[in-house]
Amino acid sequence: MEKFTTLTGVAAPLPIINIDTDMIIPKQYLKTIKRTGLGTALFAEMRYDESGNENPDFVLNKPAYREASIIVAGDNFGCGSSREHAPWALKDFGVRCVISTSFADIFYNNCFKNGILPIAVSEEQLNALMDDAERGANATLTVDLEAQTIKGPDGGEIHFDIDPSRKQALLEGLDDIGLTLEKADTISTFETRLDADRPWV
Repeated sequence: MEKFTTLTGVAAPLPIINIDTDMIIPKQYLKTIKRTGLGTALFAEMRYDESGNENPDFVLNKPAYREASIIVAGDNFGCGSSREHAPWALKDFGVRCVISTSFADIFYNNCFKNGILPIAVSEEQLNALMDDAERGANATLTVDLEAQTIKGPDGGEIHFDIDPSRKQALLEGLDDIGLTLEKADTISTFETRLDADRPWV
C-alpha cells in the first residue's frame, strides 16, 4: 500500500450531508473485484447525465478540480452499505484524503485499509476548510500526517486527531496483511512451539 506522509493538493468542496456509498460508487459498478478502473465511475450519477455526458456543474468536472486529491465534504460521509468499492473509486480517481465532521464507521475503517486518510474536524473547522476549497485554482491544502495538521492557502493551520496505530500504519504504508507480515517471526515462533507442545493439534 502506498505510504501517506504529506499531501499537498487541490481540495474539492462537496457540501452535501449524508453522502452514502451508493453516491460514491453506484451499485452497477460493483461487479468487479479489481481495485483499479473505478475512478471514472466515482460519483457517476452526479458527474454524468443519462447519456453519459459530463455534468458541467458537478465540482469534479470543473477545470480547477479535475485533479483534486482532497475532498472536503458534509457530515456523515460514507454512510449506507459497506462497499469497499467506495474507497477504491476515490483512490483510483486520485483522492488520498477526505475531510468531514464525521464518517460512517465501516467506510472510515475501509479508508485506512486502502491508503486514504479520513480526517474528522469540528463544524467550525470544516466551514473554514470548505471556504478554502471553494477557491477554485487556489484551493490548495497541505495535509501533514506526521504533524497531524492541515494548512490552508493563506497559511492557517488546523490540528486533527487520529488513532496512533492507524497513523503509523499509513505512514509506513501497511494494510492489515502488511501489519500481520511484520509479525511473521513471532507467528512462526509460536507455531513451532505449538507443534512441539501439542503435536496432536
